[in-house]
Amino acid sequence: MNASPALPPILDGVRDWIGQFDLILCDIWGVLHDGLRAHPGAGEALTRFREGGGTVVLVSNAPRPALSVVPHLDQLGVVRSAWDGAVTSGDVTRSMLEERAGAPYYWLGPDRDAPLFRGLSAKQAPLEEAELLVCTGLIDDETETPADYRELLAKAKARDLPFVCANPDLVVERGSDLIYCAGALAEAYEAIGGPTLYAGKPHAPIYKAARDIAASIRKERTPVERILAIGDALRTDVAGANLLGCSSLFVARGIHTHELGIADRPLHEEGLAKLLAGATVRPTAAIDKLVW
Repeated sequence: MNASPALPPILDGVRDWIGQFDLILCDIWGVLHDGLRAHPGAGEALTRFREGGGTVVLVSNAPRPALSVVPHLDQLGVVRSAWDGAVTSGDVTRSMLEERAGAPYYWLGPDRDAPLFRGLSAKQAPLEEAELLVCTGLIDDETETPADYRELLAKAKARDLPFVCANPDLVVERGSDLIYCAGALAEAYEAIGGPTLYAGKPHAPIYKAARDIAASIRKERTPVERILAIGDALRTDVAGANLLGCSSLFVARGIHTHELGIADRPLHEEGLAKLLAGATVRPTAAIDKLVW
């Protein structure tokens, strides 16, 4: 472990540090996998934490129900022994839609997110007839950018449609590429004065849902001082932990890899200091990759 007075410690592994926690709220994409393959060390670390009596709830900004995320984890090679339960921003989005008593919605997003809407009482509608705009992402995130949606967002703003963001991430890594997410469109909508609701991290509803799942598993609620949030995004994972009041472990080799200057070298104090100098949030500790 190394650190300077102004920096969170940089851990070589979590084995000597993680015992102070009973519950881990762990990000998925960027920690357990990179969108193409699993990070085996992360699965091992969480498995060992659980073997010591800890509980792991996966907390993801995936705009799909948790039940549909699990098969994807299996395909990527994420071991089932790494976690106890999971909640997604998709789950929270479904709750938001049901709370609005079946209000018709306009869906903006790729076909792969269709499971989010199955079984809901609310019905999909054209933009002109909708009472909500539900965004799960860009329709073609391989080629499009938020600029491609200026006209659509302007039409929604003209009607002051609430924009329900089912994935507050701005970008996510897919292999070595960064792909725009629904959060980037929500940010663009806010920039033109549109009303926006967020279902996932760093906002409170998804953390309440995660803690409820943990309480049902542990048969008691875990105090915040015994909770550790793990993630690779300052804006969502670390910010969410700061708002909740719990500790956080920043996994550097994720969406901030290039900002940190660690594409071809391990996490270093100079890169971490530069990244955090411009940040309004702060992790408790940092690590290159999640390993035991």
